[in-house]
Amino acid sequence: MPVVRDLRVLLRLGGFRRLLAVRLLSQGADGVFQVALAAYVVFSPEKQTSAAAIASAMAVLLLPYSLVGPFAGVLLDRWQRRQVFLYGNLLRALLAGVTALLILAPVPDWLFYIAALSVTAVNRFVLAGLSAALPRVVDEDRLVLANALSPTAGTLTATAGGGVAFVVRLTTVDSDATVMLLSAVLYLCGAFTSLTLARELLGPERLSGRPRLGTALRSTADGLTSGLRHLAQRPAAAQALVAMTVMRFCYGALTVMMLMLCRYGWTTREADGLALLGITVAVSGAGFFIAAVITPWGGGRFGPHGWIALCATTAALLEPALGLAFAPLPTLVAAFVLGLVTQGAKIATDTAVQTSVDDSFRGRVFSLYDVLFNVAFVGAAGLAALMLPPDGRSTPLVVTVAILYGAVAVALTRARKERCFT
Repeated sequence: MPVVRDLRVLLRLGGFRRLLAVRLLSQGADGVFQVALAAYVVFSPEKQTSAAAIASAMAVLLLPYSLVGPFAGVLLDRWQRRQVFLYGNLLRALLAGVTALLILAPVPDWLFYIAALSVTAVNRFVLAGLSAALPRVVDEDRLVLANALSPTAGTLTATAGGGVAFVVRLTTVDSDATVMLLSAVLYLCGAFTSLTLARELLGPERLSGRPRLGTALRSTADGLTSGLRHLAQRPAAAQALVAMTVMRFCYGALTVMMLMLCRYGWTTREADGLALLGITVAVSGAGFFIAAVITPWGGGRFGPHGWIALCATTAALLEPALGLAFAPLPTLVAAFVLGLVTQGAKIATDTAVQTSVDDSFRGRVFSLYDVLFNVAFVGAAGLAALMLPPDGRSTPLVVTVAILYGAVAVALTRARKERCFT
């Protein structure tokens, strides 16, 4: 099979293989950390969680990225990306250890959230840097396949890390702090693995006349504006980003609904709810894997925008058909479908951005990408908090999300047709 042959060639590329190892360890640690965080915030027996509480937690953890993101972009276009992976993972290992200690200590919630926020803030630099570095280790002909394999493998590893955390939490040690320490160990492994990459390999390119760092930081707003201007001149990338942002909004709203269903809608026992969430994450991860397998073919057959439109259409049709029952089995099928279409659309979006955006702007654009993702997710959580009842069953929310998916499909189809006639 051509895909299998290309995949073998890709894995023979030393730079790609080492960069992939850094991604897998970093995102595996993210999965462990996020499950420990969710278990402590949502499923602790002493906490009476509501949709509003979940939305508030997401706002505390994600909204500050709207401030961090532009700085990350300016710095990623200046700093050696290999060093970002090294020091970023070392810092996250330290902060994850501090967060574990705060779980055990009788401290105010705000102090715990600051520590957790610090871990996930560094994550913005690492993930954006991984995406920006990928074209430096893969030729353009195999970039679509690399985007199918690398980010999806990272997402699957994060899912696997979350699965390990669920198993450890439910069967070995009933301690969120211990699970948090496990993530710290994996972050350390990611830092050490980055040392196998040459410092100069991942870029960015050194440009003459580059201003000093202090000047660059003071002109962050100008840098963000130039990144937006650069993106505006590349409508293919801009349209894909807008579509993916709306799909991320939909996914965020459904995530909050799923959390409430697992916590209160299907069971009253915290351990059972956590187990159900673990199964849901695993099923969604299977959807991510299938997306990695079929997206290289789908993106080649329909083009990135056509593939995103097809993914959105699939979600618009199947999400209400499966989700309106609010029963575990059809909801699990919906989790698989949404995992597949969301990851499939993301792979196509990554490719559209990487092939349309100049290397010297990729850090800024991918940081904008992250900002859009987080603002959309928090906005979705806020909408869900307004619409969800205590047990998580909300027909208006399911219908609203289906309409948004349909709007994405229609908009991209029209834009694609307009490009064909111009």
